[in-house]
Amino acid sequence: METALTRLTGVRHPIVQTGMGWVAGPRLVSAAANAGALGILASATMSVPELRQAVREVKSRTDAPFGVNLRADAADARERARIVVEEGVRVASFALAPSRELIAGLKDAGVVVIPSVGARRHAEKVTAWGADAVIVQGGEGGGHTGEVATTVLLPQVVDAVPVPVIAAGGFRDGRGLVAALALGAAGVAMGTRFLLTSDSTVPDAVKARYLAATVKDVTVTTAVDGLPHRMLRTELVRSLESHGPARTLLRSVRHAAAFRRLSGMSWASMIRDGLAMRHGRELTWGQTLLAANTPMLLRASMVEGRTDLGVMASGQVAGVIEDLPSCAELVGRIIAEADDVLRALGRM
Repeated sequence: METALTRLTGVRHPIVQTGMGWVAGPRLVSAAANAGALGILASATMSVPELRQAVREVKSRTDAPFGVNLRADAADARERARIVVEEGVRVASFALAPSRELIAGLKDAGVVVIPSVGARRHAEKVTAWGADAVIVQGGEGGGHTGEVATTVLLPQVVDAVPVPVIAAGGFRDGRGLVAALALGAAGVAMGTRFLLTSDSTVPDAVKARYLAATVKDVTVTTAVDGLPHRMLRTELVRSLESHGPARTLLRSVRHAAAFRRLSGMSWASMIRDGLAMRHGRELTWGQTLLAANTPMLLRASMVEGRTDLGVMASGQVAGVIEDLPSCAELVGRIIAEADDVLRALGRM
């Protein structure tokens, strides 16, 4: 199935595996790439040396194109972008809008730049700065999210920008892919669906918790960092929603200290990141610290298997996922379903 996305990135199928922290490591990314999708390596939860090592591991596992997700607001964003260029990575994606200069530097080196956006105005801004494509996430998507549904947001962005648009939020099968294409997208991006594969390194207990969830078990809360965050309703979420600012601050300091030890970041760097996230937002200091080290809350579940004390970011689609196929089985099934749907539509 050829679209503007496959032509731009060189992948076989118009499907993107998103860069999920602690989840999208070399094994999952290479499996997605070998299946013909665009695998995206998550770098925010890696040190700079770990990122280079992870990129090389992916390259040792696949000859297919893949990408790296970067935090545009990170203090070392340029250093990480340099690794992408030096290692010959095909695509750089961003969770936040990268600067005009960062986009230009990557494009000059032949890297395809694909930021993720949650609003039409953000898509217009990054494409005006030179982005090659955009991932548009509707409110159904996991992690930090907005209020506008994908089916409403996607056509707005498609009509507003001259580059390929990739739809995210609520996709899991071939029917969804065809629906996105009908709305003008060049492909779909999926996080939760790839998290729930046999190639994902997420602990079995955590996968079981996702598979057991219903649509009603997926909630949006501001208790973690003051911003709307879609995740499974866990014991941690209930605790954060019921505790006052003092207890939240204490918990935040403890997590911040653990993340500092793990990442090698200095307190100054962590405070700088926290202040960047706090800028223009009404966040308490406890929420600011939680925002700066949410990676530790994700690590507790996605690496350590702590379903009680970890954040489990999740799209609404988790409530209707029931199995753990391999990436090859998943992608093959999606494309086969899409072909069936297209043929059925053609007969109408």
